[in-house]
Amino acid sequence: MSDNVIKFQRPKKPKPPRQVPPWLRKLIVIGVIVLAFVAAYGYFALSGRGSPAGL
Repeated sequence: MSDNVIKFQRPKKPKPPRQVPPWLRKLIVIGVIVLAFVAAYGYFALSGRGSPAGL
């Protein structure tokens, strides 16, 4: 066969984007907030600088 023959094919259907369940999204947000507080506590506890507000 010749290489310059056009083959008509149906386009592939695009996959729908993955959606995260709402309960998992809330869990991730809460986890990030808790992790931020733990990191701040660890920083100030180990560095010995006192409170972040300077009280």
